[in-house]
Amino acid sequence: MRSFLRVLLYGLCAALLCHCASPLPDPASGVEPRRKVRISSDAGLLTYRESRRIIQQLDARAKAGDFLARHLQVEEAVADAPLVVGNEVRLFGDGPSTYRAMEEAIGAARRFIHLESYIFEDDQIGNRIAEMLIAKRAQGVAVAVMVDDIGTLSVPPDLFDRMRQAGVQVVFFNPVNPLKSRGGWSINERSHRKILVVDGEIAFVGGINLSDVYASRPVAGSARAHDAGSREDAPWRDTHISIRGPAVPDVERVFLEGWRSQGGPPLGDLDFLPQQPRRGPHVVRILVNRPGSADNHAIYLTLLSAINSSQRSVHITMAYFVPDPGFIEALADAARRGVDVTLLLPGFSDFSIVLHAGRSHYEELLEAGVKIYERKDALLHAKTAVVDGVWSTAGSSNLDWRSFTLNHEINAVILGADFGAQMEALFERDRQASEPVSLEQWKRRPLTDRLKEFMSRLLERWL
Repeated sequence: MRSFLRVLLYGLCAALLCHCASPLPDPASGVEPRRKVRISSDAGLLTYRESRRIIQQLDARAKAGDFLARHLQVEEAVADAPLVVGNEVRLFGDGPSTYRAMEEAIGAARRFIHLESYIFEDDQIGNRIAEMLIAKRAQGVAVAVMVDDIGTLSVPPDLFDRMRQAGVQVVFFNPVNPLKSRGGWSINERSHRKILVVDGEIAFVGGINLSDVYASRPVAGSARAHDAGSREDAPWRDTHISIRGPAVPDVERVFLEGWRSQGGPPLGDLDFLPQQPRRGPHVVRILVNRPGSADNHAIYLTLLSAINSSQRSVHITMAYFVPDPGFIEALADAARRGVDVTLLLPGFSDFSIVLHAGRSHYEELLEAGVKIYERKDALLHAKTAVVDGVWSTAGSSNLDWRSFTLNHEINAVILGADFGAQMEALFERDRQASEPVSLEQWKRRPLTDRLKEFMSRLLERWL
């Protein structure tokens, strides 16, 4: 309790020093205060309310069980980023498999490597990646790295100095010291993205940073439950994906835009956006949050629309779960109309205030029929969802106010039953390793837990 109070005090100070999170769109009114949503066919402009009208029309005429066609049409309506066909998408459910694939891609680089990470640790994983980047630069490959200044605040500068001395271009996103900023400065805006693009041919996005905490692979049933005092030795469970095909340039554009926004040095005259041939069956859309921009709520509106259009299932795995009232309503409404709504959430966290703020919403969700599981044998850090087995998303964005309003985030939406089946299998493995939370059990929780939830709820818009 004492450590929790210290974190709470820190959060209160941060709230006083930082700007308040900007408001999210009001789903009930259908009015999005700062943007309208463009149909990618350029047929016109569509508000969120109009997307709900499309869902109602689909309900009236679509065949039952035609989940993919339904989500394709809804997805086309709710975001201005294009749907891109012909992609190969691979799913990674842990750090070791992700790092192997990233290192294979880096090792095969011939032209350029662009890497962006919220955290880039000076540890075994971080140094191994750094040495690979240095080696590729020595071979004549152009290498650029962008890291968040807050995310790497405790990292000794020697790691990045060593890369710079080898010719790797390194940029710190939104430096804490405003005198070092080359772009618009805001202490509250962070780049939470994890991006790797190699030669414009393969792109990686997801939730996995460059850190040894991901080095071990969680094994269901092999570890004891971890409480807040023993979480340091727990394995981390996270999700990443790789993309090959025509959607890769959309990921590269996000990196280039971020690099320019930070006044990064010129990257040369290479073609960073080569057109890619079709490589697989998947339809992909790349979504980003850009705080302060006209389209800052693309991830929020797209996920909300997928939940609202669900017919069979909504399966969400989320590291930091602090939903706004619109999400609570969408999840509850889906459960009430018979959709299997299941949330897989952490049983412990590296940020206890977020954990307790999220738990303050459990009772309302459980009463509506939403199923909740908590994983306690690993630190759950994944940010994924799969709806009706055909609409999937994976990326860096959590389901909280910070991700939707203050962080620079990137998510991929993947439409297709094959990838959806892989996501469902990963979800089921997590569910089997988790403990269910029942409404009866939750109502009997200790008063001290209720107090933590109440106090954390007061800060949820700054988390």
